Amino acid sequence: MIIVQVAGGLGNQLQQYALYRKFVSIGKEAKLDISWFEEKNQEKLSAGRKLELAYLKGVVYEACSPAEKRALVGGKGIPGKLRRKLFPSTIRLFQERGIFHPELLSFHNMYISGYFACEKYYADILGDLRSQIRFPEGGNPLNQIYAGEMAKCGSVSIHVRRGDYLDGINKEMFGNICTEAYYGQAVEMLKKEIPKAHFYVFSDDISYVKERYQGEEFTVVDINHGRDSFYDIWLMSRCKHNICANSTFSFWGARLNGNPDKIMVRPAIHKNSQTFVKAEMEGLWPGWRFIDSQGKIQ
Repeated sequence: MIIVQVAGGLGNQLQQYALYRKFVSIGKEAKLDISWFEEKNQEKLSAGRKLELAYLKGVVYEACSPAEKRALVGGKGIPGKLRRKLFPSTIRLFQERGIFHPELLSFHNMYISGYFACEKYYADILGDLRSQIRFPEGGNPLNQIYAGEMAKCGSVSIHVRRGDYLDGINKEMFGNICTEAYYGQAVEMLKKEIPKAHFYVFSDDISYVKERYQGEEFTVVDINHGRDSFYDIWLMSRCKHNICANSTFSFWGARLNGNPDKIMVRPAIHKNSQTFVKAEMEGLWPGWRFIDSQGKIQ
């Protein structure tokens, strides 16, 4: 059995779900471990998370039992620690450490932990996921109005993530990648290719983007808050083209975009610990365009 752990925000949850669906599609017995979202676990975290996959329609999965998880990774407490120390060969645990692990889909009996942002894992089933994953009706009625506008123009989403990316270890890991030079180049590139492009700006720092993106060609979207924030993914997917942050939240706005002629732009690297290798990234992220922090198209 394959068990994929689900953890993090909705963008990461969708990636873990996509990997799970990939295992199912190739005939593997697979389940999801959603125990990370239990209240007793969330109390230990500074930013509590919800299982937002549950908000979406068409997301179908089977959750593993505690016994099935223990069979692969051992239990908690002294018995589990002894098993891991004395019988390490009985532990079947894989933890993501790189951008792409080609051996991953060959596993048959493994507990898998990671975020799996690399599109190559599930690129061939994204069409199926787009048709299956549906956002519930409700939320702010302005979502439908915006979606109607987006369908009638050369709509481009821009996602600007700031918030936790400006502080501490997150800034060290994710900061200064999606710079003003990055966004400026992406906007200019899309203007050249999309007649009368109109840019819909999404962010967790609305005051910043309202100051930064002014003019008739920009619309700052500020209608989904709190539990309804996930509707921003849906709205980004309704745009015809997408400019993403180094954020899985906006990656999924682009991935769920069904426009066959879409242009998807992302930063050359996701983390500051990574090095951009053009041929490698083009293979791992098919169909995407890359711009670095200096505003250079790669």
